Amino acid sequence: MRATKATPKGANPLEPLLLIPGPTPVPPAVREALAQPLIGHRGPAFVELYRRVTRRLKPLFGTEQEVLIFPGSGTGAMEAAVVNLFSPGDRVIVLVAGAFGERFAAIAEAFGLAVDRLEAPWGQVVPPERLRERLLTYPPGEVRGVFITHNETSTGALSPLEELVRVARQESGALVVVDSVSGLGGTPVAMDRLGIDCVVTASQKCLMSPPGLALLALSPSAWQATERARLPRSYWDVQEARRFGEQGETPYTPAVSLWFALDRALDLIEAEGLEQVYARHRRMGAMVRAGGRALGLEVLAPEAHASPTVTCLLLPEGLDAGAVRRALRARGVEVAGGQGALKSRAIRIAHMGAIQPEHLLQGLLALGEVLRDQGLAVSPEEAVAAAEAAQAE
Repeated sequence: MRATKATPKGANPLEPLLLIPGPTPVPPAVREALAQPLIGHRGPAFVELYRRVTRRLKPLFGTEQEVLIFPGSGTGAMEAAVVNLFSPGDRVIVLVAGAFGERFAAIAEAFGLAVDRLEAPWGQVVPPERLRERLLTYPPGEVRGVFITHNETSTGALSPLEELVRVARQESGALVVVDSVSGLGGTPVAMDRLGIDCVVTASQKCLMSPPGLALLALSPSAWQATERARLPRSYWDVQEARRFGEQGETPYTPAVSLWFALDRALDLIEAEGLEQVYARHRRMGAMVRAGGRALGLEVLAPEAHASPTVTCLLLPEGLDAGAVRRALRARGVEVAGGQGALKSRAIRIAHMGAIQPEHLLQGLLALGEVLRDQGLAVSPEEAVAAAEAAQAE
């Protein structure tokens, strides 16, 4: 599809075109599922729904372990990992290269863990050898957890997950906890194969569902750790959730309509095929990076670690990200701003979940028109052509 002008508002089924990294567009079939009549959460219909949804989530996590679903956000799932696996004073290393690595560190500190931040500049990733070096500074057994942000939503950088987990396994007996809130469903996780102990995610990003479901899975070692953990937990008690889950139920009232939505979203993922879903996300990431560069914008993350689900683009000096976003919004296109120090000079474009290549062409065309209106010598059509060429590679 070659776009020649920005699509008029209302012409696209995803209008306003939502290109932010959560919540992401919800397909019509998923919206329809939300409107189903409610069912009793202690009856056989919900038991069937529970078992079907949790079973079908396992390939996305790359696990044969139980997948638990709580009412909540991705941040809630992060807190659940902390309070169920650790005790006050436990030493943990948290990899921080963006806002959400920092969030994991802040949650751990709030619950009294001894947090060692292993930092990298925003846009970069923590190299596996730096993790090795840091682990080796501690006596054997002292580090109880290693926290990894799989896909840093604030920067568009994808961590070398396999290599980082391998180092953690080689150099420590620490539990490996992975935040894949903006990765799972858009890029492989392979929890069991890699030896990850806990993966957390949420419903509103690659899973094409509304916000409101916090998902996590634990390894056998992590389940053993829940027996020793001494942090207070009630709402996020995974042992209680597992006990109820064995009967196809939840400890308290679930967000039934969101379960309907996620069930339908999994239908769509299965119909496309998981490997095809991952390939589409990789192509779309390449499209946005190529289109952004054609507009003279810098991609924050290096190509070797570029995320397949979200891209952070740096604007030229003198151009305000807020003004660019407002102009795009007036054209029916919503993108995210930068976070932290990047707030005024970066925009983030999501390419995850229900987003399709044609939506990105529309978004890039609109972005090019906005930049041209703001005085930059750019060609929106060349940005579209560059994105199309990247899609074809």
